[in-house]
Amino acid sequence: MDTTSDSSGVAYAVDTDLQELIDEEIDPTDLDAVKKKEKAITTLCEQHYKAGNVEGIRDLIHSIRPFLSVVSKAKGGKLFKQLIDRFVDMENATPEEKVEMCQNCIDWAKEKKRSFLRQALEVRLISLHLEAEEYQACLAAVEPLLKELKKLDDRQLLMEVHLMESNAYFSLANYPKSRASLVAARTTANSIYCPPRMQAALDLQSGVLHAEENDFKTAYSYFYEAFEGFDSVDIPKEAVRALKYMLLCKILLEEASDVPSIVTGKLALKYSGPDLEAMQAIAAAAMNRSLADFQQALDDFTESLQGDVIVKSHVDAVYESLLEQNLLKLVEPFSRVELDHVANLINLPEHQVERKLSHMILDRKLLGILDQGSNCLEIFSEEQQDSMYDQTLQMLTQTNVVVDALYKKAEKIM
Repeated sequence: MDTTSDSSGVAYAVDTDLQELIDEEIDPTDLDAVKKKEKAITTLCEQHYKAGNVEGIRDLIHSIRPFLSVVSKAKGGKLFKQLIDRFVDMENATPEEKVEMCQNCIDWAKEKKRSFLRQALEVRLISLHLEAEEYQACLAAVEPLLKELKKLDDRQLLMEVHLMESNAYFSLANYPKSRASLVAARTTANSIYCPPRMQAALDLQSGVLHAEENDFKTAYSYFYEAFEGFDSVDIPKEAVRALKYMLLCKILLEEASDVPSIVTGKLALKYSGPDLEAMQAIAAAAMNRSLADFQQALDDFTESLQGDVIVKSHVDAVYESLLEQNLLKLVEPFSRVELDHVANLINLPEHQVERKLSHMILDRKLLGILDQGSNCLEIFSEEQQDSMYDQTLQMLTQTNVVVDALYKKAEKIM
């Protein structure tokens, strides 16, 4: 029995006798010996995983390949995928090592003509490309695999691949194709049993796409379903992500006052942490319409707010909305005001204020012009629209209808 420690310094025991048992040749007809060897493989894998021993699991994956010919393809494939999943889940293994291991195992599966195992490994490789943000490589691997899965009608894998394809297209800002892939994944999911984890992942992607289309009410519903799904299968990382998106939707719906009650709810309470604190800070800034509080939240929770691309894009939209509201409130008393005075009042650089005001004027959110010569903003009063013209036009239209009706009646009499 050897003792090793993981990256956090916690020591774990690794049984060297298990490796000897795994290396031993056994009689394929001896079912007890086969079961013992299977148990030894899974136990040693878990020990290496807890110890953070990347080399140990890599060597184990290579050493058990002869044993896979002894057991059935289904059982051997399941055992092999379990080891690969453990290797991929290791935090101290680099993305390059994970991709290399998956590719090596795919080549071995091709050589041994294990089609189903190869397809499962290719799906794992696509997910690794997606995590590493190698979207073009991900899509290149998806296309041939989809054709093969459609021929075999393997709907479970087909659903997973379509979902990953949707994620890749979304990351490349190709939203129509992302939606099409998601529809294909949902259609497949409706025809088979969909595990709770996969259903939650589908709901999460649906919510993300609806949020991108500014349909935050529908997006909130999907994120809530995804949160409950991930919570039920105990996947805290994804549950926190869905919860974070729920809170973001509430802020974007201008219902930031609901955020504290959601965070202190029964389900959400156990997921408290920096991600939820960041969303609470943004919600408080939105309620107070305070740019200073908003900027402070961005500084305090940079990783939580800027690390997630989806949160970052929508948080930027909230900031722009707050900036517009503050500028309109500040310039309301003036008919002509210097730009440096507005910049001092709002405590932002003058060039940023000038750029934002010009955008607001072009979008007709502010009636006025920027006088570059005197560096001033001239604000026009809103024109009072005279309703007489519209009323006269409406009266003439109705008169025309009456005259036409009278003419038709006169024709019948004659």
